[in-house]
Amino acid sequence: MVRYMVTSALPYANGPIHAGHLAGAYLPADIFVRYLRLKGEEVLFVCGTDEHGTPITFRALKEGRSPREIVDEFHEHIKTTFERAKISFDFFGRTELPVHYRLSQEFFLKALENGHLVKKVTKQAYCEHDKMFLPDRYVIGTCPYCGAENQRGDQCEVCGHPLTPEILINPRCNICGNPVTFKDSAHYYIKMGDFQERLKEWVESQEHWKPNVKNTVLGWINEGLEERAITRDLDWGIPVPLDDEDVKGKVLYVWFEAPIGYISITIEHLKREGRENEWKKFWLNLDGETRIIHFIGKDNVPFHAIFWPAFLMAYGKYRDGEVEADWLLPHDIPANEYLNLEGRKFSTSRNWAIWVHEFLDVWPADYLRYYLTAIMPETRDSDFSFEDFKIKINEELVNNLGNFVHRAMTFVNRYFDGVVPERGELNDRDREAFEEIEKAFKETGELISKYRFKDALKRVMELAIFGNRYFDHQRPWKTAKTDRERTATTVNVSLQIVKALGILLEPFLPDASEKIWHLLNLEELKRWEFSEIKAGHRVRKATPMFRKVTDEDIIHFIVNYIGRGNPESARLLLDKYYRRDDVFKVILERFGEKRREEALALLRSIYGEVDMKSEKAEEARAPGKKEKAEEGKTMEYVSFDDFAKLDLRVGKIIEVKDHPNADRLYVVKVDIGEEVRQLVAGLKKYYRPEELLNKTVVIIANLEPKKLRGIESQGMLLAADDGENVALLMPDKEVKLGARIR
Repeated sequence: MVRYMVTSALPYANGPIHAGHLAGAYLPADIFVRYLRLKGEEVLFVCGTDEHGTPITFRALKEGRSPREIVDEFHEHIKTTFERAKISFDFFGRTELPVHYRLSQEFFLKALENGHLVKKVTKQAYCEHDKMFLPDRYVIGTCPYCGAENQRGDQCEVCGHPLTPEILINPRCNICGNPVTFKDSAHYYIKMGDFQERLKEWVESQEHWKPNVKNTVLGWINEGLEERAITRDLDWGIPVPLDDEDVKGKVLYVWFEAPIGYISITIEHLKREGRENEWKKFWLNLDGETRIIHFIGKDNVPFHAIFWPAFLMAYGKYRDGEVEADWLLPHDIPANEYLNLEGRKFSTSRNWAIWVHEFLDVWPADYLRYYLTAIMPETRDSDFSFEDFKIKINEELVNNLGNFVHRAMTFVNRYFDGVVPERGELNDRDREAFEEIEKAFKETGELISKYRFKDALKRVMELAIFGNRYFDHQRPWKTAKTDRERTATTVNVSLQIVKALGILLEPFLPDASEKIWHLLNLEELKRWEFSEIKAGHRVRKATPMFRKVTDEDIIHFIVNYIGRGNPESARLLLDKYYRRDDVFKVILERFGEKRREEALALLRSIYGEVDMKSEKAEEARAPGKKEKAEEGKTMEYVSFDDFAKLDLRVGKIIEVKDHPNADRLYVVKVDIGEEVRQLVAGLKKYYRPEELLNKTVVIIANLEPKKLRGIESQGMLLAADDGENVALLMPDKEVKLGARIR
């Protein structure tokens, strides 16, 4: 039986986690692991904070704090954020553990003993102004490979090439901005050429790797692997374990010791559980039954597929009193591409990001998990869009999944007193439902196994779509009056689909899965297999699974969270979707009178000086004042010829649907005799759909068509608006549809 050792990239403990991180390395790993657990596989899922290196020291320097304060703060912050996002690590550790120091120094000494390290004196970046050697991230300049400016001296964010300060064009100090000089400094280098042929042969044999990963790695190897420093001039990190004056006070390079953290964190976890020696079966080639899977972002591919395997090779065989074995090389490295935000790359330095902890203050974890899985950048970069987020949640989670579960639960309670009814004879549609359940388990599992999480989630949602169609086709609201056995069969089969969804959703939406399990009143252990709910089982009352995402929710999130961290980013996002007057109104209403000054301060930081005397803003501040102000206005006249240009027609509303992209709008179809017009109308606040259907109304028929939130409106309904209520204009006598208003 295969066992799995699953890791996610160790996040730097120098700041919070954003949605790009989650979509890249943590959510896909969690989906995969949750699936394995449902299958009954032996799996260990670990991660932890990377607590050394210049990202930590650079932030500490900027804030006048110690590196220890920084890593302690963000270790807890990141750990809590992952818990809130329902990322189900078996253990979330850190590289400041004593076991990590010991193991990292052991790896260094073994590589040195085996002849794979060499000490060299080279020119290192030095700042004359700050009187210090500058680690790579303390140096910025132009990338020599792609020409991107302001790139740090460790890796180009644009082309992904690893860099060193000395190859940057026009390098300068990232602290003071002055040009850097270069001084002699002794460091140990790993001779990567020692492993080139072995690495190439190993990579070429990995037929199951993603093409983007394999091609990237082979491209690097074919260019030729050069010696690379594994020590650095820094006083925060793991000391070089040598009595050597040349490297006294220096530390192991973080890119060398960080991946060793996967092993040290595993050892720490199993030690705490009283299973200390079991770490060997996950990391050593003892029986050939373990698969190591590293989930990472594409920027980490070279480090996990070239350098990390080389470190394992450099160590040689692991030996103790019990075992002698080679280290296991990774079985798979399913790296994802980048997630962008509204067409631009996530940037923590520019605060162009969605911070996960802030998002979870506003929306449930399942909303973020659903959307990020639906747009997951598995083979190419993808884009986080607030408008698309709203559409996917409202149309797919609420209107599809939530609607089907609620319908099934409502009917079993309404017609069968909350007890699963006995089935009668199955018809073709009933049998098709059970076939769909079986196919959903098989196909979803296969897709997850291939790391095609986006397609796997889509396959699960197709079962919910089928459930709604099945329910509509069987029409239990009609058969309930004439055929109780047929109704009982429909309800029973619908509940079986609901149970299947409760299992299939577990890897993706663990909270929704639990809600379904609770509604069905089930206590059995979930397994990746289907068993029916027995007739006679009592379920709970129907409750809504989800709530819709509104424009007001999004406006509030952008202003209250993104706006506080980066007003310019908030303004760019708001201006893309919303009129400023609407933003003012939402924020003033959400903050309330007691927090009015706070709301205004936030709005001013985003937009500059807010003119609260403008007509729309004044209306937002004090509803009703607009009408009073208008009482004193002088009426403006139009000519009869201008009025005659309007083609006003009588029509009948024959269809009313929610606008897919706007919560306050309907899409209505109006029969005006010779044709049917599609109109977009802001009537949702004032009329329910059934109140509009079959109403005789008046429309402007020759108004130029215009797209409103992506839907074309071919005219305009006429209505009276007194500032508080809206009333449609309707003829008081029956007239022919299409009749003109004169």
